[in-house]
Amino acid sequence: MPIIVNLDIMMARRKISLGELAEKIDLTPANLSILKTGKAKAVRFSTLEAICRVLDCQPGDLLEYKEE
Repeated sequence: MPIIVNLDIMMARRKISLGELAEKIDLTPANLSILKTGKAKAVRFSTLEAICRVLDCQPGDLLEYKEE
């Protein structure tokens, strides 16, 4: 898939665990893990907004497009 999810990179930069982020954005760790590994087919804007708020970043910091 040409959309790359860089959530793990931003989490490492902010020194926040998957469980801690999941709790702060009110999402299950399992669903956040699906997004983190790039296996998600979609992401809600409300989820993206919450992640950006907690990680203090922009959507472009989390999502990247690369041609196959």
